[in-house]
Amino acid sequence: MLQIQISDLSALGESAKLLLNTFPEDRVFAFYGSMGAGKTTFIKALCSELDSADYVTSPTFALINEYSTANGSVIYHFDFYRIKRIEEAFDLGYEDYIYSGNYCFIEWPEMIESLLPEGIVEVRIREAEKGIRLIEAKKV
Repeated sequence: MLQIQISDLSALGESAKLLLNTFPEDRVFAFYGSMGAGKTTFIKALCSELDSADYVTSPTFALINEYSTANGSVIYHFDFYRIKRIEEAFDLGYEDYIYSGNYCFIEWPEMIESLLPEGIVEVRIREAEKGIRLIEAKKV
């Protein structure tokens, strides 16, 4: 299990690099954390480390955003917070994305947990005292 403590935003890039280097073969990352814990902010840092110059925002209403990298790869960023029925994930064609071999960063995965494949990286972000973020990541 990887454990990271982030005390200020300047540590985001190095922390994102550490997560990617710890799980170099993995492409599906499920981000758990309360509202405002920093899931989207950390995903922005991951996309930057993966060499995407695209503007990264939470896809709360669109459910999915797609970002390009300098080498032509694609990153998929999901936010399932507003999903009402699991069928919405099927309507979105989530399987095409999840099994594409591209990076998939999923916010609010608990909304579609029964659809997630085995062998993903579970990333839990929580806020501690004085704005410190604690990140734990493990393959599940």
